[in-house]
Amino acid sequence: MKIYGVALLAACFLMGKLLGRLLGHLINIDSDIGGVGFAMFLLMTSSIYLRKKKWLVLETEKGIWFWSSMYIPIIVAMTSTLNVKAALSGGFLAIILGISATAVCMLMVPLLSKIGRGKSIDSPKK
Repeated sequence: MKIYGVALLAACFLMGKLLGRLLGHLINIDSDIGGVGFAMFLLMTSSIYLRKKKWLVLETEKGIWFWSSMYIPIIVAMTSTLNVKAALSGGFLAIILGISATAVCMLMVPLLSKIGRGKSIDSPKK
């Protein structure tokens, strides 16, 4: 049943890439604009919808949780290498702003982890 989690993730990824390409085309940029964000949004909304309709089997839900936890770090790593290449070719100010944004995000991790320690309603049932 975990294969359904992979199928849902793949469908969301393909739809996100399509929407990102469409958005890029609409604003005359030959690139994917926000495709990964669209894909993650579709994955979250579709899994919430399926859970509310009680169509989501426990094994499928575990598959979605597993692959979504693998998906996010891989995509972040891929996009960060592109951002570094763009920053290096963009000049000194782009590098300084990138380092500053990274430092602020790193400083926010302890605060965000304290906020998220409450009960989670979306965690899979054991």
